[in-house]
Amino acid sequence: MTDKACRICHFISDGSICPNCDESDLSDDFSGIVVIIDPEGSAVARAMKVKKKGHYALRVR
Repeated sequence: MTDKACRICHFISDGSICPNCDESDLSDDFSGIVVIIDPEGSAVARAMKVKKKGHYALRVR
């Protein structure tokens, strides 16, 4: 199973529905990966408006 990124929140998962926002608009065409471990303490998470731990794509086509 290939990883897919959500076009809405950029969360990367291997399912057909995004576990972060429950949308089904996923793409396997994405680039760059950011791993958010501490969303409350991370400046990157604040800049990306991420509130959950996980892997996120920087760009989703």
